[in-house]
Amino acid sequence: VQLQASGGGLVQPGGSLSLSCAVSGFTSNYYVIGWFRQIPGKEREGLSCISAVDGSTYDAVSVRGRFTISRDKVSNTVYLHMNSLKPDDTGVYICAAIKGPIISLQENYYNYWGQGTQVTVSS
Repeated sequence: VQLQASGGGLVQPGGSLSLSCAVSGFTSNYYVIGWFRQIPGKEREGLSCISAVDGSTYDAVSVRGRFTISRDKVSNTVYLHMNSLKPDDTGVYICAAIKGPIISLQENYYNYWGQGTQVTVSS
């Protein structure tokens, strides 16, 4: 299984950015993708997750209403659409995967990890 995150960059406060996670290696849609954020000096934070089985999603309270996770079935790409970005959203955004149907934002639930993409929110 390989996960390739992309789409990070520099954005002004209040701006929007969409991240992509290209998923490959699963032989069926029996998996879950999660987006996590790593900020230096802080624990890795789970943000949003989506099940490829039924499309169910779950967002962390910290991003609910601002971030939306979605999946393109044709390209096997999971997106994280981020709106109303704040300087506190700055960090490395990483996508992760687990084989199975259950959605979770627990870091130790996932066993496949991508390399991450840097998001910087600054004026």
